[in-house]
Amino acid sequence: MELDKMDENDWKYHGEGNKSLVVSHLQHCRVLRLLKFPSEDSAHTRQTAEQAFRHIPNIVDYSKYVMKPLLGEKYVHSGEVVKLPLDFVRQLSLKVQQERPELRCDKVMDTFSGCGLCLPNLTQLPLHHLRDHRPPICVEIKPKCGFLPFSRNITKECKRKVCRFCMHQHYKATNGKWKRLSRYCPLDLFSGSKQRMYVALKNLLEEPQNNLKIFKGGELIFSCKDDAKQQLELNDLIQHLRPYFPHSNGLYNGHQPGKAVLNEFIQVICSALLSGGDSNRSGEPRKVHLSESKPHCEASPFPRDLLRNGNHGLPKDSVLAKILQVQMLDNLDIEGIYPLYKRVEQYLEEFPRERNRLQIDGPYNESFMDTVKNCPAEDDGSVEYAVGKVHQYRVAMTAKDCSIMITFAPCEENEEHQLNLEKPRFTYSVSILDLDPKPYEGIPHQHKLDTKIVNYYLRSTQAPPPSSLYKERQECTLLFHAV
Repeated sequence: MELDKMDENDWKYHGEGNKSLVVSHLQHCRVLRLLKFPSEDSAHTRQTAEQAFRHIPNIVDYSKYVMKPLLGEKYVHSGEVVKLPLDFVRQLSLKVQQERPELRCDKVMDTFSGCGLCLPNLTQLPLHHLRDHRPPICVEIKPKCGFLPFSRNITKECKRKVCRFCMHQHYKATNGKWKRLSRYCPLDLFSGSKQRMYVALKNLLEEPQNNLKIFKGGELIFSCKDDAKQQLELNDLIQHLRPYFPHSNGLYNGHQPGKAVLNEFIQVICSALLSGGDSNRSGEPRKVHLSESKPHCEASPFPRDLLRNGNHGLPKDSVLAKILQVQMLDNLDIEGIYPLYKRVEQYLEEFPRERNRLQIDGPYNESFMDTVKNCPAEDDGSVEYAVGKVHQYRVAMTAKDCSIMITFAPCEENEEHQLNLEKPRFTYSVSILDLDPKPYEGIPHQHKLDTKIVNYYLRSTQAPPPSSLYKERQECTLLFHAV
């Protein structure tokens, strides 16, 4: 990428999250990620530029030295910091503004620092030689937390029975974030049971919210929509997918044609999630059972009587097993972490210069990683123990909020990196992204949010008292009036 010849017309809007905006190159498999700031901060050009110069390198270091060793080299792409011409960034900001969703326009793109992050475009397959006219399909899933907390610090019993995602749905519906509750449950996706994973993915397709996006040839073709539009979009998705599953276009295993296409599509996603991330298909992969907690969520729609069918686990090198292992660094729950955070805060009030030594704000290097890996199992009352557990919690929170990208395309029988399916044949790649460090200062907010989510859930799921009109066995008298 020649930085002195950057042209905004070579780039197009790709998407955005809460803190950054992404554009993709029209010709090359590259994306640029640029930070966003609240509109009111645009007057403070120097501060926002300094923030970008700190934050972007931190993202790269955190990905390279912390998340890549934990999740695996083959799944994580750290990217590189680039210094972009300011004129290019300003013109690019104007170009993409009209394509941005209205709900995201409360923040503006950073046009002051020129600091960006260059990454591979994971919606494409760089090794796909396009012998086939069908472009790659990419599925982006934000799986969320895949286990129930098992910490002795938990004060509300419902947290041991119902997962955070399912409880959070009630809070979001009450506050108007979503109009309908999602029936997706992360514990079903992380179960390793193909039946439960199928149900989880089917529920994501029916109510994607911000947990599922689908791209075709790098273009977004399926994401969250409101109400009736969602069913229309699901029908559109089936039309997009038909050429990839040609033998599903007639009746297949008793399914209607559209359902048969979705059925095969879900099977491809399941196969990729359970694969080791490469084409090695020799032998049965070793399964691991990572969670010490109850293996299912009581809010899941998966039928209870089918839960007893087999003792499932995740293949050891699968992307789901890797993510779950890192999520489970949070073995104290926020209720156990918050008192440790307060211990650190109290220590820093007394010794503010210790903040750098304890790497509260980074740098995210081998030393930080050693603290995460070598934290003592038992609390010895020290600030070092408290900092170690807080850092572990922050790393686990990154894994709970990451995204998985599965990209596949039709291929010939002799091509590498194939999914373990009979037919059709697909070459594929699996990656993990959205691996930014979670701020130390966010812990009090997480503690308050946890309390709100649990309280809203308990309130919204309490059975209403029986109506006095219909009490069982209550005698009543019917009066008939002449008309």
